[in-house]
Amino acid sequence: MSKRILLTGAGGFVGSHILRHLLTHTDWDLVCPVTFRHHGNSDRIASAIEDRPEWHQRVQVVMCDLTAPISTTTASRLGPIDYILNVASESHVDRSITDPVPFIRNNVDLILNLLEYARITQPAVFLQMSTDEVYGPAPADYAHREWDTIAPSNPYSASKAAQEAIAFSYWRTYGVPVVITNTMNIIGEMQSSEKFLPKTMRAVAAREPATVHVSPEGQPGSRFYLHARNLADAWLWLLNHHTPQMYPDHPLPSRFHIVGEREINNVEMVHLVADTMGVPNPELHLVDFHASRPGHDLRYALDGRKLAAAGWKAPVPLEESLTRTIGWTLTNPEWLVA
Repeated sequence: MSKRILLTGAGGFVGSHILRHLLTHTDWDLVCPVTFRHHGNSDRIASAIEDRPEWHQRVQVVMCDLTAPISTTTASRLGPIDYILNVASESHVDRSITDPVPFIRNNVDLILNLLEYARITQPAVFLQMSTDEVYGPAPADYAHREWDTIAPSNPYSASKAAQEAIAFSYWRTYGVPVVITNTMNIIGEMQSSEKFLPKTMRAVAAREPATVHVSPEGQPGSRFYLHARNLADAWLWLLNHHTPQMYPDHPLPSRFHIVGEREINNVEMVHLVADTMGVPNPELHLVDFHASRPGHDLRYALDGRKLAAAGWKAPVPLEESLTRTIGWTLTNPEWLVA
C-alpha cells in the first residue's frame, strides 16, 4: 500500500527538491501544507509535476499556516500520514540578525504545532531538517560529530537548536519517532537569490565584485556544499533503511550528518563558479565578517562518517552539482532575482 507523506516547505528551495525526488523514486502520495509567506514559491511545486501529469494526483497542496495550531478540520483534510518530513523554517542568517523576534517565533511555533500534530497522527517517522550551524563555528582541522555540544552563534542557528531541543523533548516524553539530520550548505536549482551561490552567480555574470566574508587576517570562510537532491536522496535512504531510535532503549534520538564531499573555501567557490560560467579572473570584494556580520561563523564542518558507514553515498558529485545548477539557472535567469 502506498504511503502518505506530510512534507512541509514544499514551496521552498529544499522542500521542492525533496518533493521531486520522492515523486521520482517512490509511489508515495505527498501532502504539502503551504502558505507561501516565507520565501515559498508555487512555481517550485508546479515545476516538479508539470512534465508528469500522472504525478498530479499524488500531490495534495493544503493551505495551512504551521505557525498556528493545526485544527481538527485541517487535520482531517490532511488525512492519515505515515511520515512527517519537516523542511519548513526561516533560514536566512542576515534576516534573523536584522529582525530576530518574529524569525525565532516562526521557527519555534512551527515545530511545536507539528509535534503536537504528530502526537495525534502518530507517524512512523518524524524527520527533522536541521543545520550544521547549531554547533557554532568549527575549529581548524575539526569536523563536528553527532551530539557534539550545541552552541549557536546567531538567531537563525539558535532557532534551529530550539527546534531540535523541542523535538528531543517530544521524543523523550511522548514517544514521537524523531530523526534529526544536520546538513551543510545546500545548493541547487531554484535557490533563493539571497543565498551565496545565486549572489555569486549574479555578480560574476554582471562582471561585478563577488562578496566573500573573511577573518580580520584575510582568511576566507569555508563550507561543504551539498546539492539539494543529495539531501533528498539521504532522507529517502533513511526512511527506507533506518528505524528511529526510541527511549528507553536509547538515551538519544537518531541523528545523522549529511555532508558534502569536500571542504571549499569561499574564494575557491567563487573561482569554481566563474570557471563554470566561462568568466576568467572574477573580482572579489573581501569583507571582514566580524565587522559586517555579527553572529557569522567563518568555518563550518560536519563529520559525515556515521551515515556513510550505514551505507549511504551521495549520488551527485560536487562538480556535477555546480554544472547542473549553474547551467539551469543561466537558462532560467529569473531565478537570480526570485
